[in-house]
Amino acid sequence: MYKNIDKEVILNLIDEVSYQKHQVSSRNIAASKGLNMTLFAFDKGEELTPHTSTGDAFLVVLEGKAKITINGKENILVGGNSIIMPANIVHAVYALEQFKMLLIISFGDR
Repeated sequence: MYKNIDKEVILNLIDEVSYQKHQVSSRNIAASKGLNMTLFAFDKGEELTPHTSTGDAFLVVLEGKAKITINGKENILVGGNSIIMPANIVHAVYALEQFKMLLIISFGDR
C-alpha cells in the first residue's frame, strides 16, 4: 500500500515533496482499492481546476496558504488547517502563495 516513502522512520511530510516553478508537484505515498494518499506542492498561482472525486477527500495544508472552493464556497486555509471535500461535489484548489498539502481520499467500500 505505501510507496515512494520510507517506512519505520520519522518523516517530515513538508520535506517529502518539492516546489517547482510554475507547477503543481505531487508524490503518491499510499494507494489501495479504497484509499489514496498524495502529497502536493503548489507554486503560487497554480491550481487544480473545478472537478469532482468519487471519494471523500481530507485535505491538510502543511504550509503556505490556499483557497479551497467546495460547491461554490471559497475557504482560505493556512498551514495546520484542514477541510473535507465530500465525494461527488465540485471542488477546486488555488495557491494564494506557495503551499504544500496532504490529500487523503477514501473511496469507502469499493
